[in-house]
Amino acid sequence: MENLLKIENLSKSFTLHNLGKHIKASQDINIDLKEGKFIGITGKSGSGKSTILKCIYRTYLPETGDIYYNSEKLGKVNISKISERKMVYLRKYEIGYVSQFLNVMPRTTAREIVKQAVLEMGYDDEHANKEAIKMLSHFELDKELWDSYPNTFSGGEKLRLNIARAMVKHPRLLLLDEPTASLDYDSKKKVKELIEQLKNEGTTMIGIFHDIEFMEGLCDEKFNMQAGKFI
Repeated sequence: MENLLKIENLSKSFTLHNLGKHIKASQDINIDLKEGKFIGITGKSGSGKSTILKCIYRTYLPETGDIYYNSEKLGKVNISKISERKMVYLRKYEIGYVSQFLNVMPRTTAREIVKQAVLEMGYDDEHANKEAIKMLSHFELDKELWDSYPNTFSGGEKLRLNIARAMVKHPRLLLLDEPTASLDYDSKKKVKELIEQLKNEGTTMIGIFHDIEFMEGLCDEKFNMQAGKFI
């Protein structure tokens, strides 16, 4: 089985000019991620876990190192060096990202947010609507909320919507940045069910979790981070 993702000597740091501080977020990170596998990363807040995911999604540009991704359409690419246009393509069709925060256009309803994700993949309106309903039902988002604006939602409801939007695309690679942070036990179970389903369908994943118990039985490999390094 070949690597879908290979990270070599990745490092990223930040300079806080106003405080005169230089923070090393992630240092010398190496990961081999085979197709269909799931890697879990744990560690305290501020240990540099999210920085790795943001470099893969190219929200951050790494300082040093390479991130090789085996794209279905583009072939083997180095995410730290490809054009913005190619990166936009990968985000749209192949790489999903779930963060704890929901960034959406104002005045877009919950149903439209999930539906839009399916339409982006090139499906028709009817299929997109069906998939959106299936996903919102799975996460037991109250039907009365489907056609409401998420700015009125609780933190847990926003997070469930965020996960639904990313997972409805069935991406080849899914990056999960603490996807269960503000969820109750039942909602966590729903997330776990869907992660298992995606894994069975062949989705490759990297997830960051505080909740080690949640990861049991899901991860093929675990890394623990301290002060920007795997230990």
